[in-house]
Amino acid sequence: MKNSMEIKFKAIAENEAFARNVVASFILPLNPSLSELEDIKTAVNEAITNVIVHAYPDKTGYVNMKIVTNDNKINITVSDNGIGIQDIERALTPFYTSKPNEERSGMGFTVMESFMDKLEVKNNKEGLTVSMSKEIEKNVVGL
Repeated sequence: MKNSMEIKFKAIAENEAFARNVVASFILPLNPSLSELEDIKTAVNEAITNVIVHAYPDKTGYVNMKIVTNDNKINITVSDNGIGIQDIERALTPFYTSKPNEERSGMGFTVMESFMDKLEVKNNKEGLTVSMSKEIEKNVVGL
């Protein structure tokens, strides 16, 4: 069965936990394992953190998050109307950070890619869109 939701919230650190919990609550009917649930929450946290840290350097903007489930497949899109990324290929390189003077590891996209089945990053007219997908293994309840 297909289901979807969209939500928009301020790109501030206090909303990272909110975003993780929204995703977790929405996908619970798919019966993910604890490991799958934690992987998805971590990937979403990294995407939201990237918006907060990089998208709006001179102001506070918004995060748009869309979640679509279809049978056991999850698609999550996190987008913003910020400054985008000049060199996406370079940004996807492990340990690359555009803010080397801050405590940033440059591993956000690598974490997203390792915890999800598919990751796509693209610039919009304004801002960036990160699309992630994962297929939940069909777990048999009660065994």
